[in-house]
Amino acid sequence: MKMNKISFILLFSAISICLHAELRLPKIFSDNMVLQQQTNVSIWGWAKANSIVHVTPSWDKKHYEATADRTGKWKLAIATPKAGNTPYELTIKDGEAITLKNILIGEVWLCSGQSNMEMPMKGFKNTPVLHGNIDILTSQNPEIRLITIKRNAQIKPVDDITGSWQEANPVTVSKFSATAYYFGRMLNKILGIPVGLICSSWGGSPIQSWMSSSMLNNFHDIRIPHQGDTIKVPNRTPTLLFNGMINPIIGFSIKGCIWYQGENNYLNPDEYPALFETMVSNWRKLWNEGTFPFYFCQIAPFDYASITPASEQTTKTNSAYLREAQYKAAQIIPNSGMAVLMDIGEKDCIHPEKKEVGAERLALLALAKTYGLQGFDYESPTFYSMSIVDNKATISFDHAPMWLTSFGKELKDFEIAGKDKVFYPAKAEIKRSKVVVWSPQVPEPVAVRYAFKDFIVGDLFSTGGLPVSSFRTDNW
Repeated sequence: MKMNKISFILLFSAISICLHAELRLPKIFSDNMVLQQQTNVSIWGWAKANSIVHVTPSWDKKHYEATADRTGKWKLAIATPKAGNTPYELTIKDGEAITLKNILIGEVWLCSGQSNMEMPMKGFKNTPVLHGNIDILTSQNPEIRLITIKRNAQIKPVDDITGSWQEANPVTVSKFSATAYYFGRMLNKILGIPVGLICSSWGGSPIQSWMSSSMLNNFHDIRIPHQGDTIKVPNRTPTLLFNGMINPIIGFSIKGCIWYQGENNYLNPDEYPALFETMVSNWRKLWNEGTFPFYFCQIAPFDYASITPASEQTTKTNSAYLREAQYKAAQIIPNSGMAVLMDIGEKDCIHPEKKEVGAERLALLALAKTYGLQGFDYESPTFYSMSIVDNKATISFDHAPMWLTSFGKELKDFEIAGKDKVFYPAKAEIKRSKVVVWSPQVPEPVAVRYAFKDFIVGDLFSTGGLPVSSFRTDNW
């Protein structure tokens, strides 16, 4: 009887809180935000249970309303106009009122991944962003808006974040993702419209951390944490970052996503394409905005072997296998694209300083494939086929309309092997959009590899300057 009385009191208290709850919005909605143009954007929050919530945007003065459920949750969709630099307001009320100010209408991109996405414009300690200081100084731009979602690892999905939208200026940009900022800066410059960037990233995180438990159901070797488990490394634990940093913003209308991750999956390249495809397809389903564009950076070459304990090293410790896995993922994920970074890796630093280069390659993909601009290179040449005549292998490439180049330097990154599966350094010569490869040590070649090493500086490019990814013709 005593327990029943306590239960009744708790239930009454919970109902009382719902009935008297204050009008509240998740923090992804704030002053200075950008809303996606020319679509029906979702707005949601909490209010008194069963109350009617009224929403009025200043751009068209239309009146929208939703009824909160018995827990106080409500959601509705409002139509947005064409992008422009006119600041608007959005008023939400259920008796009391909240007015969000200085809202722009433009293009919104979600930017996620691990440390190379998280790395701010001011750099990490002893790890600079090339030209970052001057670019910070010149970053004042009210048409670029930024929000960084604070790190938050959770066993169960949560419904809110910590963070707020801010205009781009030296103070805000210095702490914001360099990859995301440079990407957004180019979009704003070329498109001439406002850009909103949502950065949700955490260094050292494998892709499994950004996936929900249901997304991982078919990956039986991955253990899903449960309430009460001891979590030693939150950012490396499956589902925790999805729960804390992606789930709360699902439904905030976006144009697309950019992704820079993979470094923490380099020891298990075989399962990466399936994980990546599963994550992307499920994010798209959850957002319910169709097959939105998803562009990502291939990890740059780095001496991963130097940071791998001897007990964990295998024949696939070579990060070229993970780069290959990312290439495979790009082939199976619709409306995607991969920015190749073979020319900017650093042997002793996993965080390349040339962040602008990678970001601009992501922007090239978006400007061509999403926004329809033409007349420039935007995709790296990719291996298409190999033919062998006598002692020479001829490699053909796709996406090389202006042929290939090494910018006048000798090609040194090709290897060739015979039936004994022993690879030797090869001579290589560009023939329009093909490369002829041979070695006097391999009279009967059967396989060719290009830049298929842990750390290497790529030397083969499109004429537009986009590097060719490392690849192999064998499956040994």
